[in-house]
Amino acid sequence: MEKTNAMRLLDQKKISYTPLDYSATEFINGKEVADFLGVPYSHAFKTLVTVGKSGRYYVFDIPVDKELDLKKAAISVNEKNVSMVKSKELLPLTGYIHGGCSPVGMKKFFTTTFDSSVLDKETIYFSGGKIGIFLQIKYKDLSKIVPHKTADLIVQE
Repeated sequence: MEKTNAMRLLDQKKISYTPLDYSATEFINGKEVADFLGVPYSHAFKTLVTVGKSGRYYVFDIPVDKELDLKKAAISVNEKNVSMVKSKELLPLTGYIHGGCSPVGMKKFFTTTFDSSVLDKETIYFSGGKIGIFLQIKYKDLSKIVPHKTADLIVQE
C-alpha cells in the first residue's frame, strides 16, 4: 500500500495506526465504507472543511452517519456562521480531495474540532488522506498529531 501524507506523518511521530484498504470498491460515502470495513458508524469519522464569516477555515470531524449542525459548529469556533468549502477549493487548501480528506496532514493547520461523541471511543477511524484508505488509531494518540477540541456538532434527530 502506498503511504499517504497522513500515514507518513503518523510514522514520523511514531504513532501506531492500522491502514484499512477499501480501494477495490467504488465507495465514497462514509457509511458504505464503514459497512464494508465492518466499522461502527459511531467510530468512523468524516472530515469536513468549512469557512467562517471571518474568512478563517475550520475542520470538523463527525461520525459518518451524522450531519454537521452549522450553527453549533460556528458557535464552537466563535464565528457568526460557517459554510462548507466548495469541493474545487479543497485540494489547493488542504492537499486532499473530497472523499479523501483526513484531519492528519493537511497543507496547513486549521482549528480542528471533533464531535464530543469521540470522547468515549478508544479507537476511531478516518480517511487516510486518499480515497480507498481509512486509518484506525487510538483516540488518545490523535492529540499527539492533531491538536483539537471537542464540541456537540451534530444535527439532533
